[in-house]
Amino acid sequence: MAQRSLNKTQLIGNLTRDPELRYTPQGTAVCTFGLATNRQWTTDAGEKREEAEFHRLVAWNKLAEICSQLLFKGRRIFVEGRLQTRQWTGQDGNPRQTTEIVINDMIILDSKRGPGEEEGDSYPGEPEVMKEEVPVDEETAKAKPEKSEAPKKAPAKAVAAKKATTSQGAVKAEDIADDIPF
Repeated sequence: MAQRSLNKTQLIGNLTRDPELRYTPQGTAVCTFGLATNRQWTTDAGEKREEAEFHRLVAWNKLAEICSQLLFKGRRIFVEGRLQTRQWTGQDGNPRQTTEIVINDMIILDSKRGPGEEEGDSYPGEPEVMKEEVPVDEETAKAKPEKSEAPKKAPAKAVAAKKATTSQGAVKAEDIADDIPF
């Protein structure tokens, strides 16, 4: 008869701290963070009670990088993984032990924005539209006029094409200028 075993953990909870991303000497990404799960029950006396359990989570490789980019304290997530217990000797010479959950799957369950972000802002880790800043050297700064110049007027043909718009919003083909500067 074949010996069977299962080491599988599924949790839903809130992050207790921001993820910490590090790299091993071999260049493998590892991300650690905490998760709190809550349990509510009613005692025999009818008193409502709540208890929190705290878990140490570890993600490796690409999942570690994704977790560090998208997760932050307070975020609600689902994780799936396995229990792992590690033992080592601390700097004080005493033996240490920790049990952690090595995750292999993570799903974000909320649409919560990051700290200080508002609706319409991007999620942490989401690509943002970057504006290129051109460095200004001393000569360029001196050559710039102190007052802004008046906006340039549109070419006459472009204005004529705009005026040629019919009441339905269409432009007549003969009124479109081919030499509009863009």
